[in-house]
Amino acid sequence: MKINAHFFLLNDDFSPEYAEANHGGKESDNNPLYEWEDEFSVSEDLEDVVVEEKSVYLLQGETNDGPFSYEIPNMLVARLKMKNGVVGAFAISESIVDSYTFEKEEEVVHFKVYIKDYEPLADPIPGVYIASKEFPTDLARD
Repeated sequence: MKINAHFFLLNDDFSPEYAEANHGGKESDNNPLYEWEDEFSVSEDLEDVVVEEKSVYLLQGETNDGPFSYEIPNMLVARLKMKNGVVGAFAISESIVDSYTFEKEEEVVHFKVYIKDYEPLADPIPGVYIASKEFPTDLARD
């Protein structure tokens, strides 16, 4: 099985009226629909994918001060279970999710998340997006 995950930061200034009047309803260089897009694909020994709303994501790592571990509540989490037992995840704060789609086909999972433009966020590791107001203050840098 394979997962294709896409994360889109919506452009709050996108004008559908301008797009319709000038570009057949499509976005253009001066009127983009998205500020940015991240795309990830995982296919190595993927056994299953489960999406959990209002879940807890465990943010773990190490700084110069030593290891850390924080539970981040109210997250939209796509948990990836590998055949070897390893579990990975894509995660995003529910407060910054505009909408998402999750489609499971026979051999491919499509996961798309549309992120609100007006909410600041942190991207501490690829595929993890945490609203700045929910980011652990101990890890925040000036």
